[in-house]
Amino acid sequence: MTTIHTTANDARPATLADLREHGWTSRTVKQELRTNLTRALAAGEELFPGIVGYDDTVIPELINAILSEHDILFLGEKGQAKSRLMRLLTRFLDDAVPYLDLPGSPVHEDPYQPITRAGKELIATRDESEIPIRWWPREERYAERLAPGTKFADIIGEIDPAKLAAGTSMSAEEALHFGLIPRLHRGIFAMNELPDLDELVQVGLFNLLEERDVQIRGYPVNFDIDVVILFSANPTTYNRSGKVIPQLKDRIGSTIQTHYPRERELGMAITRQEASIDLNGPYPVLIPPFMDELIEQMAIAARKSKYIDHQSGVSARFSIANYRTMVASARQRAIRLDEKPAVPRISDLGHLHASSMGKLELDMMGSSQMSERQVIEAILAEAIREVFSEYVDEHGLGEIADIFAKGVKIEVGDMLPSSHYEELLQRVPPAWEKAFEINPAEDAGVRASCVEFILAGLYVTDRISRAQRHGRITYEIE
Repeated sequence: MTTIHTTANDARPATLADLREHGWTSRTVKQELRTNLTRALAAGEELFPGIVGYDDTVIPELINAILSEHDILFLGEKGQAKSRLMRLLTRFLDDAVPYLDLPGSPVHEDPYQPITRAGKELIATRDESEIPIRWWPREERYAERLAPGTKFADIIGEIDPAKLAAGTSMSAEEALHFGLIPRLHRGIFAMNELPDLDELVQVGLFNLLEERDVQIRGYPVNFDIDVVILFSANPTTYNRSGKVIPQLKDRIGSTIQTHYPRERELGMAITRQEASIDLNGPYPVLIPPFMDELIEQMAIAARKSKYIDHQSGVSARFSIANYRTMVASARQRAIRLDEKPAVPRISDLGHLHASSMGKLELDMMGSSQMSERQVIEAILAEAIREVFSEYVDEHGLGEIADIFAKGVKIEVGDMLPSSHYEELLQRVPPAWEKAFEINPAEDAGVRASCVEFILAGLYVTDRISRAQRHGRITYEIE
């Protein structure tokens, strides 16, 4: 196909005659996607910007699906970039496509192959030099819908009572109100959470995938719809008998299985990218590596936790929200105390309840005696235990615990100045030594963060005890 671009001196064709003269040719949306993807692939372009961790798994399968000209199902748990991948497919549409300028028509008709009676009559009764053409930009050629509550009329169409009252025949096209899919003729339509879609609507989609046309209310009005259909679903509900009709499953060309990051570092990269926080500015933030890792390890721990419903999954939004809260807490301290840079500490993670609540589906069997807040605390403790074991050598921890056994108490908190930590911990010098092992930085904020990490690690490994009150944490041996 010849792609026609707009420039200052060369406007796009404005009539059907101009369009033919410029050499534009029709092709289906799937052919359009395949051709443009092939060009981008051959040129070595970045195909799916912002997608991390799928280079060797999801992306090759998705490329095959597009080259195969398939309708596609993205199958995965929440927070696995299914919707983002669907939206990114618009990158492989042309900049714009021409359509007949029919006043009042919601359908963007191919100038060479109109599907409505009005479009066909326009082509048959007027000279091509008099038939106006407009251009439909790629960003308007995509729409998506959430399945729960969606009715047949929403995505396919319905008879319009007002038009019938005005005297329009019930069997005429003019009596129809078009749904999303006819309006997306020559575009991409995405249906999220397919298993929650009403069975009647599923039947309508099955007919669309099979025959590439739709029928509204059984009336003899058929449309040859050119649209790419995308779906998303959770594996548990999709595979549950009766949730999706077999005929519809059978006609989805490719199923792309998504997944959570398989390495902590990839999860951290996704979190930093999606959190999109400027760590500079008037109150810059310096995040110790172990604090970065703790946030992501919480998601990993949650996905393995007996307290969490594994069928629901743990979205990347869990890590993203917690990361932003951690940075915000450190920054609030920096602003209040005029302390730079702001360095997140374990005590800042005491605020993660606010950003974690509602993002975890509890397993009613495993967590029947625990509140959501208690489950979040258990997940945080497990994350600290894992990261602590990677950072801290066991040698010397017993010496610190022995000092606490003599009655030493250390109070820390998210609003204590970093400079106070050195004075507070003069009574436990080995804790400072361990902090230097983790990070030898001279910055007081980094040292305070390391000390809290050591103390929290001693607590989660049952070497010392902890009491919390009004934002302060006291470590001791009871």
